[in-house]
Amino acid sequence: MLMEKERLLLIAYGKKLVEAGLTKGTGGNLSIFDRAHGQVAITPSGIDFFEIQPEDIVIIDLDGQVVEGKRVPSSEWAMHIMPYKYRDDIDAVIHAHTMYSTVLGCLRQDLPATHYMIAVAGENVRVADYATYGTMELAKNAFEAMKDRRAVILANHGLLAGAQDLLNAFNIIEEVEYCAEVYTKARAIGEPVILPKEEMELMAVKFKSYGQRVSTKKD
Repeated sequence: MLMEKERLLLIAYGKKLVEAGLTKGTGGNLSIFDRAHGQVAITPSGIDFFEIQPEDIVIIDLDGQVVEGKRVPSSEWAMHIMPYKYRDDIDAVIHAHTMYSTVLGCLRQDLPATHYMIAVAGENVRVADYATYGTMELAKNAFEAMKDRRAVILANHGLLAGAQDLLNAFNIIEEVEYCAEVYTKARAIGEPVILPKEEMELMAVKFKSYGQRVSTKKD
């Protein structure tokens, strides 16, 4: 079975998305890129995260063709593959239907730097132009809006994040959603103060080490 370790990670983090309240039902999808072999392990379409078995994970190539697996890969496979093809800093992608980021996506409003932890993703998080889910148009829109960032809000849809591994992609989802919640609630009371560009440039330097997660678990 190809990418056995990666299959287990996808299952574990899919469950974590639900347990952390970052997605609902079968909403969202996860993938890991094996750059050495040009293969992607991705969660299947329409199966509850708590029911997915290792053999349900689908292995596809960078053209979306199934290499191994009997299930249908996530309908958002193209959105996962775009950063793997054209960026060298992303080897894991998570898409989730988070609450507060989606609220901003419905307002078509970027998430500004009201909290310094947004630096895990960039100086802000943009909202990508709307397109129907599972389309190449959505994949391209998300890719463009995520340039120089590690996360993007999908208009009227959800949140997408990418990182060097699944641990850090999950961390970005968590932190961006936290920042979105803080910003949304602050707006309900008054006008949030946005951190200046100079401060976010400093955060970008500091977060080269501070914002990175490292697993302490042994294989």
